[in-house]
This record gives sequence, C-alpha cells and structure tokens, in this order.
Amino acid sequence: MTATPRAAPAVGVPADRTAQIVSPDPDERTRDRVLSAVLERGPVSAAELGDRLGFTPAAMRRHLDALSSDGLIEVKRVRSSATGAGRPARRYVLSQRGQAKMGNDYLDIATAALAQLGAAAGPEAIEEFARTRFSGMEERYRPIVEAAGPDLEARARALAAALTTDGFVGSTKTVGRPPGGGVRSIPAARPVMLSVQLCQGHCPIQGLASAFPAFCEQETGVFARLLGVDVRRLSTLAAGGHVCTTHIPLGRTTAVPVPGASGPAASPDDPAAAPPAPATLSIHQQGRP
Repeated sequence: MTATPRAAPAVGVPADRTAQIVSPDPDERTRDRVLSAVLERGPVSAAELGDRLGFTPAAMRRHLDALSSDGLIEVKRVRSSATGAGRPARRYVLSQRGQAKMGNDYLDIATAALAQLGAAAGPEAIEEFARTRFSGMEERYRPIVEAAGPDLEARARALAAALTTDGFVGSTKTVGRPPGGGVRSIPAARPVMLSVQLCQGHCPIQGLASAFPAFCEQETGVFARLLGVDVRRLSTLAAGGHVCTTHIPLGRTTAVPVPGASGPAASPDDPAAAPPAPATLSIHQQGRP
C-alpha cells in the first residue's frame, strides 16, 4: 500500500511552528478589538474598556501596555467635567499612528492634486472644493437632524449618529449639568454653562484637513447650520488633537438667522426697538489635544 505523502512545512520553518504562522495570533485579534473600542469611546479609562470588553483588570492592562508600546494609543489626563477638582484621571486615546492604522491610508495623490489646484487657481478654488463636498453632507444630514425635533441635545445626537455612519465615529456628551440634576437645576443666570460636546473619534480625510484647513472650516459651518446655533471647535484631529470636539451651547435658542424672518417695524430713532444684529457663525479652532 502506498503511503500518503505528508505536506512539507514552510521553507526554513520548523514543522512544529508551521501551525503557529498560519493561524492568526489571538492576542493580535484581541488588541484590534481594544483599539477599535478606544477609537469608539476615547478618551476612555482602562476600567471602562474592561467592562465593555469583558476583560479582567490585569488582562486589560497587558493589552493597553502592548498597544502603547506599539505607539498606537496614548494616555490623556482628564479632569472631572462635573467638579474640575481632584487628580486628573488616565484616559486612553488613539495616537496619530493609531489613527492611520484604523483607515487613514488614502492616496497622497489627493493632497497633491489639491495643492496643484491651489497653485493654479488660488486658495479660493480649494475653499470652493471643500464647500461643494460638505454641501452634500449637509443635504444628507438635514432630514436626519430635523427628524430629531427641536430639542438641541436630540439634534446633536442625531448628527453624531449620522457622522458615525460616514465613518467619523461621532458621540455626544452633555457638560455643565450637576450630577443627578437636569436642565432646570441650572441657575437661570447661567444657562449658557450647559452645553453639548460633539466628538468625532476618527476623520477619514484627516490628512487633507491637516494640509487644507478649509475642510474643517466648512464642516463646522455645516454643524452650525444644521443645529441652528453658534458652535465652536475646541480641538481637531487635523490640528493634532486626540479627537475633534465641537462645543454646542444649550443656553441659547438659535444663533443662526432664519432667512426671510422679519419683525414689526421699528422707529430708527428708538434703539430699544431696533432688531438685534444677526449672529455670526463662529468656527474658532484652538487645535488643542
């Protein structure tokens, strides 16, 4: 009877290690899960990650240490948003290298093409290109945000969900509300302290936005028009931040003038009866991490 030949091991690899090379490393798969969770939830603590992924504290620390050694995540010190007191807590966020690993690998030709466009037609051509790109986003997002109703927090959550669908990993967090309290517990003299932070943990066009700030400017303008309030950019991935953070004040009704709105006629000699000056969209970017 002829014996069935055995498959030869990979060249230069001992037979007992062949299976290890063909099989995916379980630790690598697990760390990919951890990296995705940091992208989605960051800045996030080790305890929160462990609860979310079902890991023991020791296992969680081991994976976080490995990702940190590989330069894929960083530690950010964060103070409590409620009191601002106490020792800053350790929170994990993706590093620039981690952002690249999660999908910022589009061709450099896009940046080169826009640079050539700017050289040939001036910076206005780049601004118009960015405006056209984000006009499509505004058109798609508007019915989603409008469906959330007039409540600004609900509209911000709807916007975050739409951003997540497009790969921006959006989330919201209300700040300025006392623990266990609601909007009514805020003193009437300080309603502007209550706000929503709209965060984007990933930017599919981060490289382009780093080279051409017009992309961030146009995106911020879209947010302001969709939400109907004056918003401010606190940080951007493009400027070196760990996340893109947009400040949305809840103590105001609207800061974006409604086209065609008019009030009763007022005497030009009566300053008190004069209509208020239209609000200006502020898209200030501090670029802080």
